[in-house]
Amino acid sequence: MYVIRDGVVQPLFVFYLRCSTTLQTVNFSVFKFGFVSAQRHVQEEAKRRHPRAHSDCPLIENQIKALAPLRSSDRRKIADQIIAEYGIEVPKQGPGEGPENGNGTSSIGVGVIRNSLLPENSLSARFTTTAGKDLKQVSGTVYVGAHPGEEQRILWIKLEDRLLPTVYTLWRNPGIIALLHTPNVVLQKLRGGADLMTPGLAGGPPFPAKATKGSVVAIASLEKPSVPIVVGVCEIDVASLQEVKGVKGHAVRGEHWDGDEIWAWSQAGGAGGKAPEAIDGWEDSDRLDGLKEQVSQVSIEDSDDEGEGGVPVGNSFTGSQKVAEQNNFVEGEDGQPFEEVEVDRKEFSTKDIDEIFWKAFLYGLHHYRNANKSDPQHGLNFPINQSAVISNLVLPFLPITTPQQAASLNIKKTSWKNAKKFIKAFDKAQLLKSKDRDGGECVVLDIDWEDTAITSFVPYKLPKKDTVGAESGGGGGGKAISAGISPSDPSIGQRLNKVDLYKPREQLASIFAASDASHHGLYIPAELRPIVTAYIESENLISDTNKRLVNLNPVLANAVFDGSTALDREVLAKGSVPRDALIDRILKSCSPFWVLLRNDETRDEVKAHAGHAPKISITLETRSGNKTVTKLSGVETFYIPPQPMAEELQKTCASSTSVSQLAGSSPKKPVMEVMVQGPQKDAVIKALEKRGVNRQWVEVNDKTKGKKK
Repeated sequence: MYVIRDGVVQPLFVFYLRCSTTLQTVNFSVFKFGFVSAQRHVQEEAKRRHPRAHSDCPLIENQIKALAPLRSSDRRKIADQIIAEYGIEVPKQGPGEGPENGNGTSSIGVGVIRNSLLPENSLSARFTTTAGKDLKQVSGTVYVGAHPGEEQRILWIKLEDRLLPTVYTLWRNPGIIALLHTPNVVLQKLRGGADLMTPGLAGGPPFPAKATKGSVVAIASLEKPSVPIVVGVCEIDVASLQEVKGVKGHAVRGEHWDGDEIWAWSQAGGAGGKAPEAIDGWEDSDRLDGLKEQVSQVSIEDSDDEGEGGVPVGNSFTGSQKVAEQNNFVEGEDGQPFEEVEVDRKEFSTKDIDEIFWKAFLYGLHHYRNANKSDPQHGLNFPINQSAVISNLVLPFLPITTPQQAASLNIKKTSWKNAKKFIKAFDKAQLLKSKDRDGGECVVLDIDWEDTAITSFVPYKLPKKDTVGAESGGGGGGKAISAGISPSDPSIGQRLNKVDLYKPREQLASIFAASDASHHGLYIPAELRPIVTAYIESENLISDTNKRLVNLNPVLANAVFDGSTALDREVLAKGSVPRDALIDRILKSCSPFWVLLRNDETRDEVKAHAGHAPKISITLETRSGNKTVTKLSGVETFYIPPQPMAEELQKTCASSTSVSQLAGSSPKKPVMEVMVQGPQKDAVIKALEKRGVNRQWVEVNDKTKGKKK
């Protein structure tokens, strides 16, 4: 792409991305940085102003390798690089509070921040593109990830050793970069590809200290001051500005925004994620009030720098703030009365932390009891190991909204100090039954679901998934996968009924006419039998010597038995056929259809599909010599979302999982493939059965058999 700058046609950075899930490269998507959503407009404008100097820009087709699962060690390394590069504060480990990371930081706090920045099961892919005036070839990496219950999105982009966050990362991790503000009308121009001019800055001076030249910043509107919409790089030292009125020039170069191709990217082909109404943690209340007062005072003078791609505005703007409440009930709970839990204090006493952990565990049990009433075990698989108890039944129900609170609320700061003693305390209170295994691990064998502490528990508010920490190790809003169950998965507990249907051919029309039945309809085998019987009786085709035999007439001989097989020729030679064989032969001559009924659906409510019903595919194969992986595909037909399925298998199998597009599937209607490390066929089938899938609908292909071990 080109723009006119100082009367010269200059190329700007354009990033065309091609992606493939196989070794063959296929056209996938187009990602763009800065001005790119306005590519066509800029090119046409350049042609109009300088028709002789400008020529059509060739589209440079760059390539990206297949998305691949990110190893846990690499994920931690990249997350630590982000923490260091952006100066993210990591809570310190107090003396005597358990193992440290070697630098005095809390391992639990670091883990929470890592998962929030770059969640488990993240994918990565290398790409090549061109950048700069000379179209220099550069390489980079995209990092794709999904938090529990959410769709995979691009979270980070690494280009020339620099990691840039996307809006999805900023919506979940407030405060990791400086946040600047501008009126909404200006923000809309930024979302069209323009730079933010210095007069467009609002809310200062003073401006955030991190907004120095070359630093990555976020931009939000004055109307929604806590919701970053644009990610850019400072062209000047914004932090040192003493005033903005009357100052010309670029302040921030836009790189990515809500609404561009990066935001819209999705392996499943869905639309981009909707920005939250408000996000706690980006600004304190005093500063938000100050921004609100300044909206009516913002006046941005017109500029002559329009040719430089900036935002020229000549009006004053008035905005209003909207800070939405971020608390909500856990998904699956009824709208019950709740109690407020105080979590705003920076420091808690041991007694306070004990009480919060105790209530969190009761909340987890209460939630699963209500969300899985039809299941005797309420959706849990026993025995449950101690790590699963903490990570799935406690942490998701802690009222945590920031990494700082996550550092304060950890099991090592309770009076129990570890998960084993924590479980034993509930065993002593007779709420559950536990047992010690070899190696000192404690497991939960059973839970007293009718204990009054569980049945009468009053839920409290938990942060929504839009707030940081909500699903990244603390305060999960009930989104955790507890021992293989994801409350956000609507397919769990569903009832499925696969019905095979048959549509008669035109040659069989006379057979159906005898029963006043339409040969254009769809029938199950039980409905075809009386129709055929009625035709036989109306034509008096029953054999006099054997009531089980049917004499052939010209209609049956021509429409059903065409003589193409040895059996047909034998039947035609004898002139008769057993009644059951006739009905079976008529079924085979019909066109097959199928329909999948969910819960209380009927055949009249669901559209039938031609052909034979597809099956879910489970493939076991060996990789890297002796490592076995289990692949699962085709679950979408059975109303099963792949991402929550992968999250459940990760917990159930204690293995890494990933979700990617199945090789060869249509980009318009992609089929996703879930990959689990290890031979996990039985665990996968069990998870499918909980979602209403019959084992007969599953096809297993074990490619590891017969190979040397």
